[in-house]
Amino acid sequence: MRARSTLFTIFLEYVYPERRAPVRDLIAMMEVLGFSEAAVRAALSRSAKRGWVEPRRLGRLAYYALSDRVYWQVRQVRKRLYDPPSPWDGRFLLVLPEGPKERGERERFRREMALLGYGSLQSGVYLGAGVDPAATRELLAFYGLSATLFRAEHLGAKEEVLRAFLLEEASAHYQALFPQGVPEDPLGAFQALTRLVHEMRKLLFLDPLLPPELLPPNFPGLAARERFLALREVLYRRAEPFLKELSLPFSALSPQAR
Repeated sequence: MRARSTLFTIFLEYVYPERRAPVRDLIAMMEVLGFSEAAVRAALSRSAKRGWVEPRRLGRLAYYALSDRVYWQVRQVRKRLYDPPSPWDGRFLLVLPEGPKERGERERFRREMALLGYGSLQSGVYLGAGVDPAATRELLAFYGLSATLFRAEHLGAKEEVLRAFLLEEASAHYQALFPQGVPEDPLGAFQALTRLVHEMRKLLFLDPLLPPELLPPNFPGLAARERFLALREVLYRRAEPFLKELSLPFSALSPQAR
């Protein structure tokens, strides 16, 4: 776990639906995860320079708040992790964007499309099942891209479609997702919970959360999601004494927070 990526997980899991958190709380949580205060402050400073967070102050209390762009990303990740899937109508969304042309930006766009549940049929052609069209248009707007979108049925075998997604890689990562034991103490539970959510959100880059009708036999994603949600609730209860020492709103610490 790297400091800046871990801070994203902290905002995602413990700060949301708020956008800002006191620096002292961020440091307290990150120190439990093994990061020094200096490392946390450096990661926040670098994130601010990239426009991911914004420093703020209320009286003598220093905060960092998520930028609009990153808050949007947090909201999309939480939807994918915690909202129940919508019924699938059997049709796919096909997206043909015009760009990006720069290689680095093109890779960032591809990863964010994967985060929304898209696979790549070929370079520059994205396919999704059960994806959110509104979030897709918002992402295109962030990149300043125009695109052609189609809703269509696939007339061949589902194996032809599944080649667009990284299901084999996702399956391998699911095998190593869960800890061997569940810590009883609050700090240990907080560590385990944060690492679990951190790894689960990274899996969204590999697992598009396809409708069950499309999944290959024995794909572990659905069972792993159920286990993740159940274990998350257990770890929250055990970590609660530590979490309540922070000045974050209690609603942000609830497993039901949306």
